[in-house]
Amino acid sequence: MGIFDFVKSGVREMMIARPDAAKHLIVYKHPDQNVPFWSQLTVDSDECALFFKDGRYVGYLPTGRHTLQTQNIPFLNNLVNKFTGGDVFIAEIFFVKTQPVRGVPFGGPLESMEDPILYEFVTPRIFGEFSLVVVDPVRFVVGYHGQCGGSGDNDVILSWIKGKFFMSVKTVIGQVCAQQQKSLLNLGGMSIELGARIVQSAPNLEEIGCKILEIGNFNINFSAEDQRLLREANKARGEARRGIGVAQDTARAKQFELDQRFQQDARYVQQLAGNWQNYAAGQAMMGAGEGMARGGDGSGVAGLGAQVAIGAGLAQAMNPAMAAQGQPHFVPPHLQQPGAPQQGYPGAPQQGYPGAPQQGYPGAPQAAPAAGPSIEQRLERLADLRNKGLITDEEFQARKAKILEEI
Repeated sequence: MGIFDFVKSGVREMMIARPDAAKHLIVYKHPDQNVPFWSQLTVDSDECALFFKDGRYVGYLPTGRHTLQTQNIPFLNNLVNKFTGGDVFIAEIFFVKTQPVRGVPFGGPLESMEDPILYEFVTPRIFGEFSLVVVDPVRFVVGYHGQCGGSGDNDVILSWIKGKFFMSVKTVIGQVCAQQQKSLLNLGGMSIELGARIVQSAPNLEEIGCKILEIGNFNINFSAEDQRLLREANKARGEARRGIGVAQDTARAKQFELDQRFQQDARYVQQLAGNWQNYAAGQAMMGAGEGMARGGDGSGVAGLGAQVAIGAGLAQAMNPAMAAQGQPHFVPPHLQQPGAPQQGYPGAPQQGYPGAPQQGYPGAPQAAPAAGPSIEQRLERLADLRNKGLITDEEFQARKAKILEEI
């Protein structure tokens, strides 16, 4: 070995630090356990250095440059190798990051889940990144990483943590869908809320000395088949909801119409009829009159007669109520009993007073018979009834023949 090689080797042994190629690792183990006295150990601002001997934790050095001597660092007395004359320490040195480690990937397909709104079974796929921090470096190395030298890849180091974290993600997704009654299609717009819930429900990693901090780049997606299935189900649900909305609007409009009519009827009862009985009887009579004006709604002569009877019966029903209110009791002439006193409005002229003209005396002028409608008018009315659908063609022909027989 030349002088330059000896100097190079001695300098390398005197300078202890994490190499640049290992800056990304959560845990880096110094490869040499023999550390010369007075060596310069450099600890970066985002890490600490742990000393172990014979599998036991001995001491800790924070950020900064440290000269390894027992006067400055008392715990080094436990590391001195007396067989070398006291100029070498025997120790395992671990550099552990104490700043958050970001960009730790996780993801994969969930189990088959039933959409709580669309009732379809699909398999969501979730991908994202999370960050964690080592809060207890000694516990992390002893309880999780181990002292065997570790791996050169964080994904290998954190494989168990990522698997455990992903299980908590599955639990949160199922809880959110069930509690908020939202379709899995809506989860894409809930990334912030889901991220916060996932962090709250993250596995307790205190036993291994680390903690989950936050979620980043969170994404939920579906296979093409699952997405098509959910969209078709959502479309059918939207059409059903629109139908329900239209039916509700129609019902509200009908209720508004009924409410308006009720208010109008109440006003008429209060201002005109006096009570609901009179008003109902009047409405029935008006309905019967409208039916007779239309020719009995296609029911023929029998229907007209029935409506006349209804109107008469309602009039008789109204008279007692009107009499109870002090109103004149009117009886139509065709319903008056023989010999019964003639009813009329108060103050109406009484027939039969002295000097009143007597009808039917000899030579009295006879009233001309009322002129009835002509044949043409009767035929026109008959044709109009048929055109309006109030009589059938057979009834039309029969009535027409009867009218023509009178000529």
